[in-house]
Parts: sequence; structure tokens; C-alpha cells
Amino acid sequence: MKKALVAYFSASGVTAKAAETLAQAVNADLYEIQPEKPYTRADLDWTNRQSRSSVEMRDPDSRPAFFKRPLDLEAYDVVFVGFPIWWYVAPTIINTFLESYDFSGKTIVPFATSGGSGMGKTNEKLAPSCPGAKLLSGKVFRGAVSKADLQAWADSLQV
Repeated sequence: MKKALVAYFSASGVTAKAAETLAQAVNADLYEIQPEKPYTRADLDWTNRQSRSSVEMRDPDSRPAFFKRPLDLEAYDVVFVGFPIWWYVAPTIINTFLESYDFSGKTIVPFATSGGSGMGKTNEKLAPSCPGAKLLSGKVFRGAVSKADLQAWADSLQV
């Protein structure tokens, strides 16, 4: 595999664990997409139409801010982008991240964690945020995922 980066947003720690394991499996660097305003439990209450996450996900132009740390994308050929599935797509902070850097010529591989949802329209919603990049189909992981399983999945991508 070419030089890889695993960038991830995690609201509850589940995606963080998967991202850390993936980075170990593929010998990649790790980058946390950390919101400037952390999400509280109330913010993540998808049953409340007024919760922060519900409001953000209803607005296709929502772009939550994140702590933008220096990131030399020239060093990477492949960028795995991880997140929890919200409303059958990536949280809009992922669009913020993708729109904050130039991913032209890079291969982007989305991966998600979810208790039951699939990738839904994730790529359709992410593609406009990463023009010039090759956006591969993603994969959803449920619960704890092993290093061996992540390594096998990454190897199957042939990137």
C-alpha cells in the first residue's frame, strides 16, 4: 500500500478505536478531526429534532468547524476517512474537513461505524467536497473490529 493517512471524526469513541486499529493495520499516520465545539450527549440525541446533530444534518450547507491543524497532504497517496453514520451519511464535519484541504490526485477511502445503518448516500454527499480525488466505495464496521479484519479489507482495496 502507498503512504496512507487515517483521518477520523468520533463522537463517542467507537470510530476512534476503529481508526486507531486501522492505522496500525496499514502502518498509516493518524489525524483526528476534532470539532471546535465538542458534541455533548444532548447534541447527539437523534430523537430530538432540535439537537445540534439533528439541526446540522437537516441543513446540507452545515459545515461545523474543526481544529484545523497543519496537514501535509503531499506526503500521502491514500486517505482513509472515518466517521459514525448519521442519518445514512457522513456527519457534515467530514465535508468541512474535505473542503479544508486539496485532495486532488488522492485516493479517499471512507469507512464508518454504525450499529445498524449502511453507507446510504455517503459518497453522493461527499463527492462534491473532494473534487479531483478518487473517492472509493466505503465500508461500515459494526462494533469492535480486529486489526486482521481491517488489514484484509485494506488489502482488498488494492490502493
